Amino acid sequence: MSIAYSLTRSKRKTVGIYIRCGGVEVRAPLKYPRSEIDKFVSSKEKWIRDNLAKSQFQAEKKSAFTLNYGDMALYRGGCYPIEARAKNRIGFDDTVFYLPQNLQPEQIKTAIVQIYRMLAKRDLSSKVLEYAKLMGVTPAAVKINGAKTRWGSCSTHKSINFSWRLIMADDDVIDYVAVHELAHITEMNHSQKFWAIVEQILPDYKERRAKLKELQRRLAVEDWE
Repeated sequence: MSIAYSLTRSKRKTVGIYIRCGGVEVRAPLKYPRSEIDKFVSSKEKWIRDNLAKSQFQAEKKSAFTLNYGDMALYRGGCYPIEARAKNRIGFDDTVFYLPQNLQPEQIKTAIVQIYRMLAKRDLSSKVLEYAKLMGVTPAAVKINGAKTRWGSCSTHKSINFSWRLIMADDDVIDYVAVHELAHITEMNHSQKFWAIVEQILPDYKERRAKLKELQRRLAVEDWE
């Protein structure tokens, strides 16, 4: 074999290849022959090498990501400067993100995330209230979390959860995620009925979803841990 990989067996029915942290992971059925797994991996060599290179590039970009005074930070699709002020306070005044002076880059990033969480709670709760009335549903709560791979979710108890990262998206994209999660109150799946609910409110939801993927690609090379 020209490509090294780790192998995980389970009660799954198919073989899958995953790029994880610069390495290759293969998941296969419990009794699937190793020789057949090797053949399958070999047949996907180009895809594997391309995605390993992409993964390495993203890792390098993420490790180089930093925030300093004067840099620009996203908020609802717009870019706003990060500014040092004399007072020992953090916040956003619709023109700049303001922070105390003399913070180190990691402290700046931590402070910006705190601001994002506050803005997300305020703005996303407002969005949910607006569309909940329009859609005739009532969420039990609106919560903000630190999810990295999910923009939003709806629990079986009708609680709506958003990643604070969503506050960086354009307003029309935020609207899409809000409507998407509210639609789950009625349909806890992604059936045709579910998408019909979303489309009734946002006929162009597919375009908005595509824009969300663009933001996802951008954040893939930014370290917001």
